[in-house]
Amino acid sequence: MNLHTPLLAACIAVAGTAQAGIQLMAAPVAPPSPQESAGLVSKLTALERSRGIPSDYSFRVSSQHPGVVGQKITRAQHTFKGLRVFGSESVVVTNNAGEIVSSSVSDRRPGLVPSAVATPMDLTPALTSAQAIDVAVKSVTPGAVHRWAPSAELLLYPVMKTVRVASAVNKSEAELNALDVQEVVDHHELAYYVKIRMASGGKPFYYDIVVNAKTGAIIAQWQALQTVIGEGKSQYNGVVPISTSQSGGTFQMLDATRGTGGKFGGMAITNADHSSSNNPSPGSIYANSTNKWGDGLQYNGGGTTDANGQTAAVNALWGLMNTYDTNKNVLGWHSLDGNNTATYIAVHVDRDYDNAFYDDSCKCMYIGDGSFFYSLGSIDVIGHEMSHGVTASTADLVYAGEPGGLNESNSDIGGDMVEAYARAGGTGDVVPATGNDWMTGKEISKSGEPLRWMYKPSKDGHSPDAWSSSLKRLDVHYSSGPNNRMFYFLSQGSKADPASDYYSKYLVKQPAAMTGIGNDKAYRIWFKALTTKFTSTTNYADARDKVLAAARELYGASSKEAIAVQRAYAAINVGADIDEDGVGGGDGGTELVVNGGFEAGTTGWRGTTSAIGSMAGQAAYEGTRFAWMGGKGKKTTQTLTQAVTIPATSASAQLSFALHTDSADKTSVAHDTLVATVRNSFGMVLRTLATYSNAGAADGYQVRSFDLSEFKGKKVTLHFAMREDASLKTSFVLDKVSLLAK
Repeated sequence: MNLHTPLLAACIAVAGTAQAGIQLMAAPVAPPSPQESAGLVSKLTALERSRGIPSDYSFRVSSQHPGVVGQKITRAQHTFKGLRVFGSESVVVTNNAGEIVSSSVSDRRPGLVPSAVATPMDLTPALTSAQAIDVAVKSVTPGAVHRWAPSAELLLYPVMKTVRVASAVNKSEAELNALDVQEVVDHHELAYYVKIRMASGGKPFYYDIVVNAKTGAIIAQWQALQTVIGEGKSQYNGVVPISTSQSGGTFQMLDATRGTGGKFGGMAITNADHSSSNNPSPGSIYANSTNKWGDGLQYNGGGTTDANGQTAAVNALWGLMNTYDTNKNVLGWHSLDGNNTATYIAVHVDRDYDNAFYDDSCKCMYIGDGSFFYSLGSIDVIGHEMSHGVTASTADLVYAGEPGGLNESNSDIGGDMVEAYARAGGTGDVVPATGNDWMTGKEISKSGEPLRWMYKPSKDGHSPDAWSSSLKRLDVHYSSGPNNRMFYFLSQGSKADPASDYYSKYLVKQPAAMTGIGNDKAYRIWFKALTTKFTSTTNYADARDKVLAAARELYGASSKEAIAVQRAYAAINVGADIDEDGVGGGDGGTELVVNGGFEAGTTGWRGTTSAIGSMAGQAAYEGTRFAWMGGKGKKTTQTLTQAVTIPATSASAQLSFALHTDSADKTSVAHDTLVATVRNSFGMVLRTLATYSNAGAADGYQVRSFDLSEFKGKKVTLHFAMREDASLKTSFVLDKVSLLAK
């Protein structure tokens, strides 16, 4: 199939399911039952109580998704006295035995993080939710019509401020690196989080607005409609296969092989038939008497159901199919939410409508025919908008400031990876190394200029190429620029010539031109960070740490992939550059664990140090030595401990270790356990990180990671305690223990 010739017609439907690929993710999981949610909340709460955190603090499960095979990803919002604390949450990965594999936390709860002003103890609002909604509507556009019913949630809103770390106090603004500043809680406000989804004069007004629940003042607001805007080009992909369904003698653009449930019971393309963009109706599913669709030409303004009118629907269905297949076949991620819930795209919205947008209220997409643009249904635009759905279902990055820029960047990344996959035929279990153009929306532009250049964002005249302290004040379509460039460098590498569009002045180590790791690995790392580590308030500095943690978990702590992540972020002024051979700059952090790989024998460790060595029957994660705890098949207790001091000036502290669990006990009952805790100098448990058991045995090592930033400025002990019963043996093989402070 020639993907570069004009689109003349769409081929007949393709039969069968997508080719099986590398399934990083498990099959879709059902939403957590009330009992399951309560059980996880109980476990998380018990860990809090063991740290001395009082009962005013709890959790609320917000979503659950499949992780890698045998794991689940759960997002738990933090609450204080029953109220959600905005932007404060935990992402917890558990295995089938319910054991915690990894956790990622953004903690903004009153009393647990420093704040300049005490949290108001009177949590009784002076405004009703209806009054808060009225305030919000009047602040945006009083005459608009509600597309979706407004909502108002009473919560605690942390008002943030930016402070410099001690080492950057005397730096000029131009010298600042993203790791030189921190976002900290200034104070908390009792507030309503209001969502309004309105339209007026053909323009959508989707806003999230935070209203002070005592005074009615607007604390913060940001646009919530996730759109594509800019300049674009052409009609697009030649003759393409599309998956339709047949009922009697009628064919429909309903793909029952991709997704279940939803509004139409499968992935569907519908005809909005010029319904007003103020409140567009999706209309009905496209139907035809034959299974050949479209004429491959730009819509001419006539009928929406004839061959010319069908072309926009062909574009949309091909784009939707390839977006679904990219994430499923490469990553094992089903549909937008990971749980295979079907979505739809409505085409021919309004007349000459120059927009395409994702609407999370219906978890669907709307596409206009364009006037300044060509039809806005190009492959990367559809991949972009559908990726907003993935973000909304997982990290739910706030659509403002740096998190909003990362939200937009994730969609640009997703759009380009879908484009690469589709151009290579839309099959296989890897993202092809080529096929995408690293430009967003070039095909829809009549001028030939894309919306965004990922490799050199500043070419649009608005987007910066690197992080600066002013980034958070930009529109999110521009603050996405540096992270887009990071991803380009991570995949493709850079150039050493200062005159090149692919050069970064921040890459000062060797080689001057960093080496990329390709589309496939870069996308796997990014997607793992987005779905298992990012929280709604993740900023650029936090993203660097979490993308790096994902690279280490996938490819190893000192892998070329992890080094590439550090260099790619350094290239946009987030963290320090390092040499690719690992010499000359470290990874931007200080290693606090002594002899974490056990290559120096027992040095640095206390407890049952006889477990450390190089023994037959087990392999090291790296090097030749490891700590083999258990495996006796009799009642045994072993411990390994090491005391560390986390500097108070650290921006973050990330613990990771590689663990291989194998067992002759194949039951689901935890007879043998390894408990990882953080303790004080008196042995008191400050935090239980995770409990591993025979029920979670698996082939090979798995890298576990935990954020220990809460212990900054403290001396703590990393404590691993193994207990084996008198029955079947279980081995817990520990290696590469690392605590990086940055």
